[in-house]
Amino acid sequence: MLPAMFPSILQAAFVALVLHSQSTASQGIGSCSVDLKASYPAPVVAADYNARLISTGLQRPRGLVFDKNSALLVVEFRTGISHVTFSSDDGATCLAVGKTVTLVRDSSLTHGIELSPDGKTLYASSSDKVFSWDYDAATITASNQKTLIQNMTNSDHVTRTLLLSKKQPEILLVSRGSGENIDDLAAQQSSGISQIRAFNLSALEAGKVYDYPSQGVSLGWGLRNSVGVAEHPVTGGIYSVENSADQLRRQSTDIHEENPGEELNFHGTLNTTPSTPPNYGYPHCFALWDTSIPSPGSLTVGSQFALSDTDTVNDALCASDFTPPRLTFEAHTAPLDIKFTAAGDAAYITFHGSWNRDSPAGYKLSSVAFNPADGTPAAAADSRTAAVDVLTNADTTRCPGSCFRPAGLVVDGQGRLFMTSDSTGEIYVLQRVREGAGGEGAGSESRAGRLPRGGGWVAVGLTVVLSVVGGVFFAAA
Repeated sequence: MLPAMFPSILQAAFVALVLHSQSTASQGIGSCSVDLKASYPAPVVAADYNARLISTGLQRPRGLVFDKNSALLVVEFRTGISHVTFSSDDGATCLAVGKTVTLVRDSSLTHGIELSPDGKTLYASSSDKVFSWDYDAATITASNQKTLIQNMTNSDHVTRTLLLSKKQPEILLVSRGSGENIDDLAAQQSSGISQIRAFNLSALEAGKVYDYPSQGVSLGWGLRNSVGVAEHPVTGGIYSVENSADQLRRQSTDIHEENPGEELNFHGTLNTTPSTPPNYGYPHCFALWDTSIPSPGSLTVGSQFALSDTDTVNDALCASDFTPPRLTFEAHTAPLDIKFTAAGDAAYITFHGSWNRDSPAGYKLSSVAFNPADGTPAAAADSRTAAVDVLTNADTTRCPGSCFRPAGLVVDGQGRLFMTSDSTGEIYVLQRVREGAGGEGAGSESRAGRLPRGGGWVAVGLTVVLSVVGGVFFAAA
């Protein structure tokens, strides 16, 4: 028979545990000196990650890199480049920004940024040019600006992503998107539109400037707007994530809500670039996401399809003459960056979020599993579940007005992932932890996201309560 005091002890202990868990959730396990709060509902974090908001007040931050002194260099859209240092780093996601200063003031800069392996040359891009500066991390100065690549101007898509190869450090990749939604010039390889091109910086003569459309080596064309470009750390394979077209109709039927899909494309390695670069289909062929379209035939997710059935362009031609994506993602989610883990077993992708849908989609950070040995995605080409949510908005129906919009990514030497949100002027830091582990330095965003995901705190609370009650019971007996 249970002692008479059992119900009151159980109730008191449970209330104490709940209050303690709420307090710990709001403060984070392992207190941080700074705990910033978002102005929108706290993001939801995957169960095996911690996340923390560490910086606010930036002007549309996009691409970012670390310098040799572990400072962040951040491109702010149409503003310039900022230098961000940390006043404290207590490990995990527990960081505090100390000082942010303007390194380069230039309203033409839009997105791309890179740093040479020795940390002494900084690269950034406008919609028309790629620039370099002599960079000194100790004095926080960027001087002697030079133009390296030019003639990339077009309307609509104005970002020019930069990737400096780790396998061949003298090679700089530059991605250029289309000038409009359906850009007929992209069908002409000589236009330089909707392409990724590689430039050998060591071969550039002093005082000379590369011409983007006619020089460099094309890794692929027919790429509508491949904003994110990454190199697999083991194999050196080049991947890009492509923003596909809006407002499409197939055989006069509106299919824009769920089609076309966004793409993950493979471009080979820099030491095996084919003499004839592959064409990925745009502006004639697109990747299928939802097979509920007119006359689908045998098309599956990821199949290339045409908008009409003519002798010039049709589904059969799209399948035979163009290179399909390696993976396809939900329509209009707008991937903007891709970064691999050091081991090459996963890639992180920022999905900036849709505008061309009745129901908002994207507005999240996701991960895609890779086979590290051969550098290929683990999922099949027709998978609809290859991208796994890592950091999401609590209510995407409030987007884009009241949510974060992921843009740029960088991974530091501890494996921590730093992510910009351009719409809110913020930087988040995330770290993967052991499944089910709380991890040190978990901020309120992390806990707020995790509490609804399975009642971990309730389970712990009940365990402790039962232990307490059990101890009282046996003592009374």
